[in-house]
Amino acid sequence: MPYLSKTLFIKGLQCHKYLWLEKNRPELKDEQSDSQEALFQSGTDVGMLARDLFPGGVEIPYEGLTHSQQIERTAQAIADGADTLYEAAFSYDGIFMKADILHRDAQGWKLYEVKSSTQMKAVYLNDISVQNYIMNGAGISVNKAYFVHINNQYVRQGEIDVQVLFTMEDITNDVIGNQIFVTEQAAKMRLMLQGDMPVIDIGPYCSDPYDCQFKGTCWQHVPENSVFSIGGRLDRFNLYKQGIIHLGDVPLDILSDRQRLQVEGVLNQKNFINKEAVQEFLSTLRYPLCFLDFETTYMTPVPLYDGTRPYQQVPFQYSAHVIENESSEMQHHEFLAPAGIDPRKPFIESLLAAVPENACVVAYNKNFETQRLQDLKVWFPEHGPRIDGIIENMVDLMVPFRRKDVYLWQMEGSYSIKYVLPALVPELTYDALNISNGEMASSAWLALAQENDPQKSQNIRANLLAYCGLDTLAMVRILEKLKEIVAC
Repeated sequence: MPYLSKTLFIKGLQCHKYLWLEKNRPELKDEQSDSQEALFQSGTDVGMLARDLFPGGVEIPYEGLTHSQQIERTAQAIADGADTLYEAAFSYDGIFMKADILHRDAQGWKLYEVKSSTQMKAVYLNDISVQNYIMNGAGISVNKAYFVHINNQYVRQGEIDVQVLFTMEDITNDVIGNQIFVTEQAAKMRLMLQGDMPVIDIGPYCSDPYDCQFKGTCWQHVPENSVFSIGGRLDRFNLYKQGIIHLGDVPLDILSDRQRLQVEGVLNQKNFINKEAVQEFLSTLRYPLCFLDFETTYMTPVPLYDGTRPYQQVPFQYSAHVIENESSEMQHHEFLAPAGIDPRKPFIESLLAAVPENACVVAYNKNFETQRLQDLKVWFPEHGPRIDGIIENMVDLMVPFRRKDVYLWQMEGSYSIKYVLPALVPELTYDALNISNGEMASSAWLALAQENDPQKSQNIRANLLAYCGLDTLAMVRILEKLKEIVAC
């Protein structure tokens, strides 16, 4: 009988082909990104912290033990009278599982599944349901099943208060009602695994509820310029099922004006420029000009610093290119907090010294910088008036590209600066940088706190400064191109 695990079961619910490939062709998996690794690590960290809800339990380790040995250790811990177990292992009906927290009180055993999410999802119910199915089958009667998740209203003050950070939802009735579904699905998966790879085409399930780790295999027939590259609202899978895959196959009459602009631009290598709209945007700018970009920490489920909430981003770096007037030379200011400290106070003090009073502040996607500034105003109300001044004087350089006032076919329908810059200023590129996006920057700064080699630390800091500095220099060069467009 094909052997399953709780994790494999969840993948099988998403797609039988996903499960088959995981069991039979794991070498075809896509390479894991930095953001995925950070997400998995944060989930692990949250699970470890949740153990403090029931301290003093017995851990059943995973590393170095076979599944059978883990099951035996679990049985022995229970026989020895342990009332709390972490990562308890059980198997039933050919399915292996490990429970985050298992706790026994006067009413019996209670199962606690810990997630770094802030709310319940259908996939979590299935996750807990299969655990309940296995444990009851293995002879452990589950009295209650709880979903433990992050309370997004929690504000850290001092040491983490796990009783407030976590919220526990009793979902026992839903889990019981889901048991027949689990039984039926497990049987279908085992039957499927006894045959050849199932013929399943791509669909919305490729990224719902999780990104499939075999998309590189299943999507290799989809061309680069496909219906899936079109931005905006569109039932792409419906078109795909009709055989409409390449951009050249898409009926133009079903597209919005902006979507049609993208499709015709790629097919005909055609650009579109609305000089009047660009000129109107440029008229909103004035000197002194300050081009500003922030880098922030990961949206971690456990708040890093006092006064912060779960998943709140904290700025640790900025770059500012300042032009006082039309004839002055551009000045560059930058800040990168030392690793391992709360960066907020030195960040805002340095920023306010760098940004000229009443400057026209140019950002790319200003909502991001605006929200970070609003947070800083809460943390440092004494700087409120200056921060408000920066927010009120902020202009979004993304606007003419989002509105498609300037659209070059090389932008591939995107208005991200990572697409706009190479299309408008091909000589300026992120390609040679060791850090080339915000996720990598967040990861690098956190890595600094754990780096003991001074030379490696220096290299990481240099890479961070180069990346953030290029973000604001890119804005300067893009604005110069916009001026050239209007002048032509």
